Amino acid sequence: MKQPTFLEGAVLALITALSGSVLFSALNLLLTVDTTIRVLISLLSLVYTVYLMTRSRKRLGRVTTFSAWLLMTVAGWVMLPGVLHLLLLHCAFIWIVRSFFQHSGLPAAIADLALCSLSLAAAAWATLQSGSIFLTIWCFFLTQALFTAIPKSWRGKQPPAEAVNDNFYHAYQIAQKALSKLVSS
Repeated sequence: MKQPTFLEGAVLALITALSGSVLFSALNLLLTVDTTIRVLISLLSLVYTVYLMTRSRKRLGRVTTFSAWLLMTVAGWVMLPGVLHLLLLHCAFIWIVRSFFQHSGLPAAIADLALCSLSLAAAAWATLQSGSIFLTIWCFFLTQALFTAIPKSWRGKQPPAEAVNDNFYHAYQIAQKALSKLVSS
């Protein structure tokens, strides 16, 4: 399976911004603004989560991820007082899903967390500057598309040349590969 690209993410950002703004306008006729934004945040989070899962080579955990999204969304709707809290919850969920399905390693996950924070800042900036729901969604997901620039995992220092022939180091490499297969399966 081909890995996601920035261009693909930019197209997804455009599609989600267009459909999100149309959905906002339609739902706003039926629901209050607060409820409309909650529905929009939840639906766009689901769409992006499904996108991340389909673009990953990992097959395990998809049903669990959807169940976790559903549980988190219901709990967020019931327990969280404001829209901002729900937005932060869904953004954290996107970070966790992307860290699991797209990255392997703590440095990559931390860089992704910084990217999620940056995308929230970009969305807030777009909202304050324009007040447009289209630009807010587009800026958020366009910034999210930058996750493709994060290396899948950052490795530590390479071992010294004399350690390569060492039996312990060879056993260590085999154990690391086995552990990696267990985690990704």
